[in-house]
Amino acid sequence: MPVAIITGASKGLGRALAAALAERGWDLVLDARTAGVLKETAAALSAYGTRVEALPGDVGDAGHRAGLVAAARGLGGVDLLVNNASALGAEPLVRLEDLPLDGLRHALEVNVVAALGLVQEALPLLRAAPAGAVVAVSSDAAAEAYETWGGYGASKAALDHLAAVLGVEEPGLRVWAVDPGDMGTDLYAAAVPDDGDARPTPDSVVPAFLRLLDERPASGRYGATALLEVR
Repeated sequence: MPVAIITGASKGLGRALAAALAERGWDLVLDARTAGVLKETAAALSAYGTRVEALPGDVGDAGHRAGLVAAARGLGGVDLLVNNASALGAEPLVRLEDLPLDGLRHALEVNVVAALGLVQEALPLLRAAPAGAVVAVSSDAAAEAYETWGGYGASKAALDHLAAVLGVEEPGLRVWAVDPGDMGTDLYAAAVPDDGDARPTPDSVVPAFLRLLDERPASGRYGATALLEVR
């Protein structure tokens, strides 16, 4: 069975994607910071009959990243790595003049440095996989200028660029940066707590990610909205 590592997988998009892969028979290595919620997610996904390794921890910790890859190796390798874990830099979001520099550093550490660290750790197994792939979960804020989204957007723009370069350097892999679009997640609620508008659920965009896995287009940046259009 193919094996996926998904960070930030206890809820939101990470959990929705993990559930879709489990339904397809994928074995999973899941990461999140909250042990209790992650344990509940792992138990629910195990009901699909696949093997699920749940490792609570911080992707910013090199030892934790090594543990994720070791767990995947124990399941047979790494076919897919999804860098989904994200940090905002400030909760709620603020204008750049008020953005704490420590918050910006934290967003860069989680969204960029840790993501690259996990890729580096997993690269030998990804290269050995029959169809290795890396997904960097991006954001519209990486490409557009939205007030108060500057720090988070800058970190996601950096992640996009790393993904683009990785796709050039690793032609045997598929490396996709994916903008999932607006979603009703805890991350968005923390970013803009006063926004009461209804937003799509994370599971509604999962078919976009599955389309990438099924069709394996060239490495690059993709928007979920375009991927969900009728073929």
